Amino acid sequence: MLKEFKEFAMKGNVMDMAIGIIIGGAFGKIVASFVADVLMPPLGLLIGGVNFQDLKIVLTEAVLDADGVETAAAVSINYGNFIQVTFDFIIIAFAIFMMVKAMNSAKKKEEAAPAPPPPGPTEDQKLLMEIRDLLKK
Repeated sequence: MLKEFKEFAMKGNVMDMAIGIIIGGAFGKIVASFVADVLMPPLGLLIGGVNFQDLKIVLTEAVLDADGVETAAAVSINYGNFIQVTFDFIIIAFAIFMMVKAMNSAKKKEEAAPAPPPPGPTEDQKLLMEIRDLLKK
């Protein structure tokens, strides 16, 4: 069983998949940072300084004791976080779409390149063709 697992784990497509998952995770973090740190602040400013992550519907307020210490947390529907994650997904999906489109375009150019013409006959072949032609005559 251990031998079978080793053979499975060392197959090329399993390693390719693992590399893809690792790179995809890192790419996701880069895009998430781009969205959260670069794109969303100006967008929030344009729509009136709204931070999407702060948008929520409070169902019950937090309960505080006499000293102001929270004894029961507030219950809320955090729809702003959902908006943020949806926005992140759209940007990540668009970035991956553009990357795949560029790769497909590069493949088409590679496939469209004409094949080099076949090499001409060698000196030996030319000599044999001359001998054949002479024998026909």
